[in-house]
Amino acid sequence: MKATVTWAGNRTFVGQTESGHAIAFGTAHNESPKPGPSPMELLLLGTGGCSAIDVVLILERGREAVEDCRVELSAERAETEPKVFTKIHMHFVVEGKNLNPAKVERAVQLSIDKYCSASKMMAATATLTHDFEIIDSAA
Repeated sequence: MKATVTWAGNRTFVGQTESGHAIAFGTAHNESPKPGPSPMELLLLGTGGCSAIDVVLILERGREAVEDCRVELSAERAETEPKVFTKIHMHFVVEGKNLNPAKVERAVQLSIDKYCSASKMMAATATLTHDFEIIDSAA
């Protein structure tokens, strides 16, 4: 995997992935609107995205009728440099028809404990917690 980050001026950068996707990000403190998410926000988003992809894939493989999945993340950071994440809570909201709660719980647990590379890396500095809710679209 490769990527390039190029300075665009005034604490704004553009990241370009090997697959051709680009995103502006930065920490311009006195500007509005911000150029994009901060690098730490990108890390948090990446953790949620990594885990959400796992959850959907696991549920689909288990023949669950999953229709939507989102992860609401909240995090705390250390007060001193480096201001690493110290706590991350992941709240999964999974929607589908007659989803089996045990299978959803298992999918979330497998993602966080086994498959999600991002959450494994974050666990080196942060306490990760999670929960989930199911929205039954058949109702």
